[in-house]
Amino acid sequence: MDNKPLVAVISPFLDKQHGTERCVAEQVERLDQKYEIHLYCTRVGDIDLTKISWHRIPSFPGPHLLAFCWWFLANHLWRWWHGLRGLRYDVTYTPGINCLDADVISVHILFSDFCRQVREALSLGRNPVSSWVRLVHRRLYYGLLIKLEKLIYARRKCRLAAVSQRTAESLTRFGRSQIPVIYNGINVEQFNPQNRNRLRNQSRAHWGLAKSTSCLLLVGNGWKNKGLEALLEAAGSIGSTDWRLLVVGQDDPRPYRGAIARLGLDQRVSFLPPRPDVEFYYAAADIYVSPSLEDAFGLPPLEAMACGLPVIVSSRAGVSELITNGVDGIVLKDPQNVVFLAKVISDLQGNPALRGALGENASRTALQYTWERNAAQLEVLFEQVLEQRQNLSFSKAPVKQ
Repeated sequence: MDNKPLVAVISPFLDKQHGTERCVAEQVERLDQKYEIHLYCTRVGDIDLTKISWHRIPSFPGPHLLAFCWWFLANHLWRWWHGLRGLRYDVTYTPGINCLDADVISVHILFSDFCRQVREALSLGRNPVSSWVRLVHRRLYYGLLIKLEKLIYARRKCRLAAVSQRTAESLTRFGRSQIPVIYNGINVEQFNPQNRNRLRNQSRAHWGLAKSTSCLLLVGNGWKNKGLEALLEAAGSIGSTDWRLLVVGQDDPRPYRGAIARLGLDQRVSFLPPRPDVEFYYAAADIYVSPSLEDAFGLPPLEAMACGLPVIVSSRAGVSELITNGVDGIVLKDPQNVVFLAKVISDLQGNPALRGALGENASRTALQYTWERNAAQLEVLFEQVLEQRQNLSFSKAPVKQ
């Protein structure tokens, strides 16, 4: 353990229930044999801490803006204090803009891109006066994040890795080029066709799905950005009546109740909470649908593919880069084209053979992208940092006369 390089991992929290945080959790579990890992987080879940050190950063119980400012300052202060006590890190790693001194950053979202998507939703003129305080706070919060992106991602000393080619291309605006892409992975023991088949009858019975009922599924938070509005409109125009839509996440379903009532979908749409065994949801589904407006990657579609589900994804989601349209999934050029989306869903519902072929191909594709592969690619960047520091120390070493 004493001979291992020391790696500091900076993230507000880590668990396996959220996309970015799950990615980092899976990475550190696979890198702890080669590196001595130290986590700087406010909370940690779903990780074996017997092999990993956790330095808890106290949380700030306030608005997002103040809480983030506290977190940003505190993780620097904690590491500075540990440095005075002799804990010097060889590599500092973080997902996103969590610190100023990272050696390696994996970029999972660009807030400058995200804010363009939600600009209208944040407009004061389009919202009631009662919501203005909340909107102003959110705009200030996003504004700070965008400024930090410009400051941090432009640093030549840090190595960037993008979660998709889309994200890598967006990072060129910060003067960066040749950014490696490290796609997210899946746990092959958890997500596979055999596991889905084993759980299928139990899962469908649990949700009250008849054998003939076609089940559509959407998993994730940020339902507006995931394209739920378009999905509801498309589902409402499907001719078939024997179907259900399961929407899984932590968002508030109230903004969608009006559309559901207007479209007559009250008995067809169910909003369900996340659960650790998310494969239980995939087992019930026949089609995974995610017409995202913007998504740097999108882990649930890849998990669904690994389970053997046919998936419908947006070309604006990074996961679409792994899919050959019509072979191992369907890629929507325009996720807001409700008419086309409804047709694609109807075609898949009425063609079990096509669903089966897409699902089989999807599973073969997805099972290539494991967390072991992801961690190995990240390790390359860590080793580059270590090599550079070693070369720098040799160059500064005094020359014997």
